[in-house]
Amino acid sequence: MRNEPAALRDDEPAAFHDELTTLAGRLADGGERPAPPCPDAVNAAMIRHWTQALGDASGAWEDVAPPAMIQVWSMPGLVAAKAGSVADDPLRLLNENGYTGVVATNCDQVYDRYVKVGERLRSTMRFGGVAGPKQTAMGEGYFVTWYQSWYDENDQRVAEMLFRVLKFKPKQRGGGGGSKASSAKSGKYPLQPAIGPDTAFFWDGLKDGELRIQSCADCGALRHPPGPMCPECHSTNRTFRKASGRGAVHSFVVHHHPPVPGRTPPYAVAVVELEEGVRVLGNVIGCDPSEVEVDMPVRVVFERMDDDLVLAQWTPVDAPDPEEPEPEAEAEGLRIELTPTFVIATAIATRDFTPVHHDIALARAQGSKDIFLNILTSMGLVQRFALETVPGAVLDGIQVRLGVPAYAGDALTLTGERVDARTLKVRGAVSLGDHLTATVTFKEDAQ
Repeated sequence: MRNEPAALRDDEPAAFHDELTTLAGRLADGGERPAPPCPDAVNAAMIRHWTQALGDASGAWEDVAPPAMIQVWSMPGLVAAKAGSVADDPLRLLNENGYTGVVATNCDQVYDRYVKVGERLRSTMRFGGVAGPKQTAMGEGYFVTWYQSWYDENDQRVAEMLFRVLKFKPKQRGGGGGSKASSAKSGKYPLQPAIGPDTAFFWDGLKDGELRIQSCADCGALRHPPGPMCPECHSTNRTFRKASGRGAVHSFVVHHHPPVPGRTPPYAVAVVELEEGVRVLGNVIGCDPSEVEVDMPVRVVFERMDDDLVLAQWTPVDAPDPEEPEPEAEAEGLRIELTPTFVIATAIATRDFTPVHHDIALARAQGSKDIFLNILTSMGLVQRFALETVPGAVLDGIQVRLGVPAYAGDALTLTGERVDARTLKVRGAVSLGDHLTATVTFKEDAQ
């Protein structure tokens, strides 16, 4: 991945922008270079700690290391100075300019072979690039990408990895942070609307299966979104009218990223012009996003998000009504209770001492509501699930893309779909939505 030029905002210092772009370009042109030495040889003690922390009871790792541990062998651990990574300078520059938050977003690993107990590895790194600034669910940030390769004592490559992190400016958390956490644990949809005197009638209508549009009690003009004063006659007397619930797509976008709780991208978000003449925003469901087009006739449907919240969504007029969801059955797959002990123990077992994985105060200071699972653990759990799903298989690679955080106090459920003899698609879901989506590939002799 070559360095992607960053788009400069009017309020962003030009010096920082130029320095980051120049630095990223120079590093990308520098090619592969030695990484800091791996602190330890591949050893049984670290393998035992890793498998116990992640709940891997297969007993398959007496002579070789779990392949998803490959990054663990070169992690610096809890040391005062961690200099030596090819990404150190861009990460430091971003940190100095307010992008102090960090979260991993992608990890793609390819395994040439499993490494054996007793081997001493070395690794190299090359810089991929910097992309940004971009607006994300965590805040404004830059994506930083680098590559790492591991070699044995005969200079034969044993594994390669792409690693990407988001460096972002943490959002200021207000007093609502605790209520959001309790909402997630109590079954509340995490994105609750702000409901006040001007809008309560609308949300009450949705719960009653009605699409209510505010109207002026004097001149009858309709308006949406609701407001305190009629834009036509300036009266503050208001009422509402039940809309037909039919209209046409005025405009739309297809959302791919960032992740949104309860939604699996891609999905279409449309502005719908009602027969009554006002426009209402909502998702288009009941068809593939590729089928949505401007002027497509649609009708309203009501989607229940939790016991109190119902949203107005849109579906093609000829689509069947969405069925009321039956009580959700226990998902078949691997369910992990994300206790604080599990989150902290797995971070330590993977030699990741980043504070957001063990220090609640620091995690909240960078915009999180709690400590959360680290990506090395997510990789390990995907490996565990894949090998429990396809016993006897030999891993060729794992590609993981992270979505919403997997916070302590939640539960992670891994499910999979066998695409073909060599490919398994994995989804890891938490209460906020998809924590990860992954593609696991097996060697040709996979069962």
